[in-house]
Amino acid sequence: MPNRILTVPNLISFARLAGVPLFLYLFLVAERYGWAVTVLAIGGTSDWIDGYLARRLGQVSRLGELLDPLADRLYILATLIAFTAKGVVPWWFTIALLTREAVLLVTLLILRRYGMGPPPVHYLGKTATFILLFAFPVLLLAWSTAGTVHAIAYANGWALAWWGLALYWLAGVLYLQQFFGVVRARRADLKAAA
Repeated sequence: MPNRILTVPNLISFARLAGVPLFLYLFLVAERYGWAVTVLAIGGTSDWIDGYLARRLGQVSRLGELLDPLADRLYILATLIAFTAKGVVPWWFTIALLTREAVLLVTLLILRRYGMGPPPVHYLGKTATFILLFAFPVLLLAWSTAGTVHAIAYANGWALAWWGLALYWLAGVLYLQQFFGVVRARRADLKAAA
Protein backbone atom coordinates (compact mmCIF):
# COMPACT_ATOMS: atom_id res chain seq x y z
CA MET A 1 0.00 0.00 0.00
CA PRO A 2 2.76 2.59 0.72
CA ASN A 3 3.54 2.93 -3.02
CA ARG A 4 -0.02 2.93 -4.35
CA ILE A 5 -1.15 6.03 -6.19
CA LEU A 6 -4.82 5.47 -6.97
CA THR A 7 -6.37 5.30 -3.52
CA VAL A 8 -9.53 7.00 -2.29
CA PRO A 9 -7.59 9.44 -0.04
CA ASN A 10 -5.18 10.32 -2.86
CA LEU A 11 -8.07 10.97 -5.24
CA ILE A 12 -9.53 13.34 -2.64
CA SER A 13 -6.15 15.08 -2.38
CA PHE A 14 -5.97 15.42 -6.18
CA ALA A 15 -9.48 16.94 -6.12
CA ARG A 16 -8.36 19.34 -3.40
CA LEU A 17 -5.41 20.39 -5.57
CA ALA A 18 -7.80 21.01 -8.48
CA GLY A 19 -9.92 23.14 -6.14
CA VAL A 20 -7.12 25.71 -5.72
CA PRO A 21 -7.25 27.14 -9.29
CA LEU A 22 -11.05 26.77 -9.24
CA PHE A 23 -11.24 28.92 -6.11
CA LEU A 24 -8.89 31.52 -7.60
CA TYR A 25 -10.97 31.71 -10.76
CA LEU A 26 -14.28 32.00 -8.88
CA PHE A 27 -12.94 34.61 -6.48
CA LEU A 28 -10.63 36.75 -8.61
CA VAL A 29 -12.01 36.42 -12.14
CA ALA A 30 -15.67 35.43 -12.07
CA GLU A 31 -16.34 37.17 -8.71
CA ARG A 32 -18.74 34.37 -7.75
CA TYR A 33 -18.18 34.75 -4.03
CA GLY A 34 -20.83 32.26 -2.93
CA TRP A 35 -19.22 29.53 -5.03
CA ALA A 36 -15.77 30.58 -3.85
CA VAL A 37 -16.92 30.19 -0.22
CA THR A 38 -18.27 26.73 -1.11
CA VAL A 39 -15.01 25.61 -2.75
CA LEU A 40 -13.01 26.83 0.24
CA ALA A 41 -15.34 25.11 2.68
CA ILE A 42 -15.17 21.82 0.77
CA GLY A 43 -11.39 22.08 0.48
CA GLY A 44 -11.03 22.67 4.21
CA THR A 45 -13.39 19.87 5.19
CA SER A 46 -11.87 17.38 2.78
CA ASP A 47 -8.47 18.01 4.42
CA TRP A 48 -9.72 16.03 7.41
CA ILE A 49 -11.63 13.46 5.36
CA ASP A 50 -8.70 12.23 3.27
CA GLY A 51 -6.56 11.51 6.34
CA TYR A 52 -9.44 9.82 8.12
CA LEU A 53 -10.18 7.60 5.11
CA ALA A 54 -6.51 6.74 4.63
CA ARG A 55 -6.34 5.36 8.16
CA ARG A 56 -9.82 3.82 8.14
CA LEU A 57 -9.42 2.06 4.79
CA GLY A 58 -5.80 1.11 5.36
CA GLN A 59 -4.77 3.20 2.35
CA VAL A 60 -1.97 5.24 3.89
CA SER A 61 0.63 5.90 1.19
CA ARG A 62 3.82 7.90 0.81
CA LEU A 63 2.20 9.90 -2.00
CA GLY A 64 -0.72 10.73 0.28
CA GLU A 65 1.67 11.84 3.01
CA LEU A 66 3.18 14.29 0.52
CA LEU A 67 -0.01 15.34 -1.30
CA ASP A 68 -2.00 16.23 1.79
CA PRO A 69 0.38 18.89 3.19
CA LEU A 70 1.02 20.15 -0.37
CA ALA A 71 -2.70 20.71 -0.88
CA ASP A 72 -2.90 22.41 2.52
CA ARG A 73 -0.03 24.77 1.70
CA LEU A 74 -1.41 25.60 -1.75
CA TYR A 75 -4.86 26.34 -0.33
CA ILE A 76 -3.38 28.59 2.34
CA LEU A 77 -1.00 30.34 -0.05
CA ALA A 78 -3.58 30.88 -2.80
CA THR A 79 -6.22 32.04 -0.35
CA LEU A 80 -3.87 34.44 1.41
CA ILE A 81 -2.64 36.02 -1.80
CA ALA A 82 -6.16 36.35 -3.21
CA PHE A 83 -7.58 37.64 0.08
CA THR A 84 -4.80 40.19 0.46
CA ALA A 85 -5.25 41.38 -3.11
CA LYS A 86 -8.98 41.95 -2.54
CA GLY A 87 -8.64 43.34 1.01
CA VAL A 88 -10.34 40.45 2.82
CA VAL A 89 -7.36 40.16 5.18
CA PRO A 90 -4.71 42.79 5.93
CA TRP A 91 -1.20 42.38 4.58
CA TRP A 92 0.31 41.90 8.07
CA PHE A 93 -1.80 38.77 8.60
CA THR A 94 -0.54 37.35 5.32
CA ILE A 95 3.06 38.19 6.20
CA ALA A 96 2.67 36.50 9.61
CA LEU A 97 1.55 33.26 7.97
CA LEU A 98 3.96 33.37 5.05
CA THR A 99 6.96 34.10 7.29
CA ARG A 100 6.31 30.85 9.13
CA GLU A 101 6.12 29.02 5.80
CA ALA A 102 9.37 30.63 4.61
CA VAL A 103 11.21 29.59 7.79
CA LEU A 104 10.03 26.00 7.42
CA LEU A 105 10.92 25.97 3.73
CA VAL A 106 14.51 26.82 4.63
CA THR A 107 14.55 23.91 7.09
CA LEU A 108 13.24 21.56 4.38
CA LEU A 109 16.00 22.66 2.01
CA ILE A 110 18.61 22.02 4.70
CA LEU A 111 17.14 18.60 5.48
CA ARG A 112 17.23 17.74 1.79
CA ARG A 113 20.89 18.76 1.72
CA TYR A 114 21.51 16.14 4.39
CA GLY A 115 19.62 13.57 2.32
CA MET A 116 16.51 13.60 4.51
CA GLY A 117 12.87 14.22 3.72
CA PRO A 118 10.41 16.44 5.52
CA PRO A 119 9.69 15.73 9.19
CA PRO A 120 6.44 13.99 10.09
CA VAL A 121 3.40 16.22 10.41
CA HIS A 122 2.46 17.17 13.98
CA TYR A 123 -1.12 16.87 15.11
CA LEU A 124 -0.88 20.51 16.25
CA GLY A 125 0.13 21.55 12.73
CA LYS A 126 -2.81 19.66 11.25
CA THR A 127 -5.15 21.29 13.77
CA ALA A 128 -3.81 24.77 12.98
CA THR A 129 -4.18 24.15 9.25
CA PHE A 130 -7.72 22.85 9.69
CA ILE A 131 -8.69 25.92 11.74
CA LEU A 132 -7.20 28.27 9.14
CA LEU A 133 -8.91 26.42 6.30
CA PHE A 134 -12.16 26.73 8.25
CA ALA A 135 -11.55 30.43 9.00
CA PHE A 136 -10.98 31.41 5.36
CA PRO A 137 -14.48 30.66 4.01
CA VAL A 138 -16.01 32.32 7.09
CA LEU A 139 -13.90 35.45 6.49
CA LEU A 140 -14.91 35.43 2.84
CA LEU A 141 -18.54 35.09 3.86
CA ALA A 142 -18.11 38.12 6.16
CA TRP A 143 -16.44 40.12 3.40
CA SER A 144 -19.09 39.33 0.80
CA THR A 145 -22.20 39.90 2.95
CA ALA A 146 -23.77 42.61 5.07
CA GLY A 147 -25.94 42.92 8.14
CA THR A 148 -26.29 40.16 10.70
CA VAL A 149 -24.58 37.51 8.56
CA HIS A 150 -21.58 39.82 8.14
CA ALA A 151 -21.36 40.58 11.86
CA ILE A 152 -21.55 36.94 12.93
CA ALA A 153 -19.19 35.70 10.20
CA TYR A 154 -16.71 38.52 10.84
CA ALA A 155 -16.45 37.83 14.58
CA ASN A 156 -16.23 34.06 14.16
CA GLY A 157 -13.91 34.22 11.15
CA TRP A 158 -11.38 36.42 12.91
CA ALA A 159 -11.59 34.39 16.13
CA LEU A 160 -10.74 31.29 14.10
CA ALA A 161 -8.05 33.13 12.12
CA TRP A 162 -6.27 34.34 15.26
CA TRP A 163 -6.53 30.93 16.88
CA GLY A 164 -5.24 29.28 13.71
CA LEU A 165 -2.35 31.76 13.39
CA ALA A 166 -1.24 31.17 16.99
CA LEU A 167 -1.39 27.38 16.63
CA TYR A 168 0.32 27.59 13.23
CA TRP A 169 3.29 29.37 14.79
CA LEU A 170 3.33 27.05 17.80
CA ALA A 171 3.43 24.07 15.43
CA GLY A 172 6.23 25.86 13.55
CA VAL A 173 8.25 26.07 16.78
CA LEU A 174 7.74 22.33 17.30
CA TYR A 175 8.93 21.67 13.74
CA LEU A 176 12.00 23.82 14.37
CA GLN A 177 12.82 21.86 17.54
CA GLN A 178 12.47 18.64 15.59
CA PHE A 179 14.59 20.05 12.77
CA PHE A 180 17.46 21.07 15.09
CA GLY A 181 17.41 17.66 16.78
CA VAL A 182 17.56 15.84 13.44
CA VAL A 183 20.35 18.06 12.10
CA ARG A 184 22.43 17.61 15.29
CA ALA A 185 21.99 13.82 15.10
CA ARG A 186 22.90 13.78 11.40
CA ARG A 187 26.02 15.87 11.98
CA ALA A 188 27.07 13.55 14.80
CA ASP A 189 26.58 10.55 12.49
CA LEU A 190 28.64 12.20 9.77
CA LYS A 191 31.48 13.01 12.24
CA ALA A 192 31.45 9.45 13.57
CA ALA A 193 31.66 8.07 10.03
CA ALA A 194 34.56 10.37 9.08
